[in-house]
Amino acid sequence: MYYTHILHSELDGQFYAGYTQNLKERFESHCQGHVESTKNRRPLKLIYFEACMDQADALRREKYFKTHYGKMFLKKRLKSYFTGR
Repeated sequence: MYYTHILHSELDGQFYAGYTQNLKERFESHCQGHVESTKNRRPLKLIYFEACMDQADALRREKYFKTHYGKMFLKKRLKSYFTGR
């Protein structure tokens, strides 16, 4: 099983999309500053994840989240997170 995940930087308000086979371990790596792309953007929150059957599906989903339509999907899906309601 693979997981596609979205992290939110509390420092700069930016989002990070990625995928992994071990979600807990990967999130801890991000939080500890071991991931180059997010080490200067901590603290981070895990705000969304999806389980995928294989690596190809997870990679495809990660790429989708980085598109305009993927960002719109997340905005709609996480409306309560963004509005606080």
